[in-house]
Amino acid sequence: MFKTFMFATGIENSIPTINNGRTRIDQMEKCGHYRYWQTDFDLLDELDIQVLRYGPPLHTTFLGPGRYDWSFADVTFGELERRNIIPIVDLCHFGVPDWIGNFQNPDFPELFASYAAAFARRFPWVQLYTPINEMFICAQFSAAYGWWNEQMRSDRAFVTALKHLVKANVLAMEQILKVRPDSLFIQSESSEYFHAENPKAIKPAEIMNARRFLSLDLNYGRRVDSEMYEFLMDGGMTREEYHFFLNRSSLRHHSIMGNDYYVTNEHRVRADGTTASAGDVFGYDEITRQYYDRYKLPVMHTETNLMEGPRGDEAVDWLWKQWANVLLVRNTGVPIVGFTWYSLTDQMDWDVALREENNRPTPVGLYDLDRNIRPVGRCYKKLIEDWCHVLPAQSVCLTIPVVPPQEVWEAHVVRNQEKLRTMRHTEAREDEEPVATAKNVGR
Repeated sequence: MFKTFMFATGIENSIPTINNGRTRIDQMEKCGHYRYWQTDFDLLDELDIQVLRYGPPLHTTFLGPGRYDWSFADVTFGELERRNIIPIVDLCHFGVPDWIGNFQNPDFPELFASYAAAFARRFPWVQLYTPINEMFICAQFSAAYGWWNEQMRSDRAFVTALKHLVKANVLAMEQILKVRPDSLFIQSESSEYFHAENPKAIKPAEIMNARRFLSLDLNYGRRVDSEMYEFLMDGGMTREEYHFFLNRSSLRHHSIMGNDYYVTNEHRVRADGTTASAGDVFGYDEITRQYYDRYKLPVMHTETNLMEGPRGDEAVDWLWKQWANVLLVRNTGVPIVGFTWYSLTDQMDWDVALREENNRPTPVGLYDLDRNIRPVGRCYKKLIEDWCHVLPAQSVCLTIPVVPPQEVWEAHVVRNQEKLRTMRHTEAREDEEPVATAKNVGR
């Protein structure tokens, strides 16, 4: 069985620290998932959702080098396998265990890759991964805005966090492919755009619009433009570190470009370089096509939501608008393979971007925190019911080689894995060939 379109939701598992590392904001704990995980999985059946963005809590699972506590992951992933739900496994969501510290730690990439390898060996039936969620946003909020984790505010800190996050993601992809050669990686990354408010704001807006691509440029081994190269070098990245990413461009062959879009993703840029929210000026369709034109990879809308307001239909209207944009993206020839309302339940303290521990619910879920369905939950269920059989008829040639958990050991799947394992060996050899530079041209 191959999927033709993935309707998904997610269970929020952000774990950043604030207050100089003294306070951890664990969304699974605050939203009740540790207590109600079985109920949460029941809700997926109620909505007829078969794909779930989900991951074990990194800070309580990864106890130290080579040390893991799989107790919660074993029961929850065992239940997902039993129910034949396809997880997109989110291994690192905005935070690391206390013993690692934060994203300035140069040991983080190798340590995280070892964790990803251990997870893949323990759960070999898992195929879809987002090793590190929203690498750009994580670096921005942790090391440029000073909100989370290291709480630093400098270009050098941002570049350091970004290169460590992307390197960790790339190394994790390599390790997972050694276990499951037909793995697919859905890079859930924020899709941004910066609008110049006046002529004097054009230059800072151009710089921000170039910087928004850095995480995916590095992740997919795409050469950055000269201004961003200087920015990276000035921020402490070495030539060797830059070429590490260029030498792993073949990993893009195993990737779906997951992009997230919220009403806060477009920004008005002032002449002094400060920004304010612009609302959805261009919308998901236009910005997604900008990213697609750059990377030419299949796309999945991996996150969106809107808070339910006093009318009660604000989120319902936003769902309709996002779905209309997904259809427009698809109808203009971009291969889009899935859509996600994020998340299954309401979240906590996202109205202040997790910068404060107020324990105030953020009403963005398909269900509230008492597990009562919201209007947007009912509408999403109807949307899935209406469209799940129509989309395959629109494009019978576009299928996603996703294998449900209970089919992973079937003969045709195993044969495909062996073919892809051979292909991956060839890719890895090609990646090891030197990249052409001014130093080695003509030698």
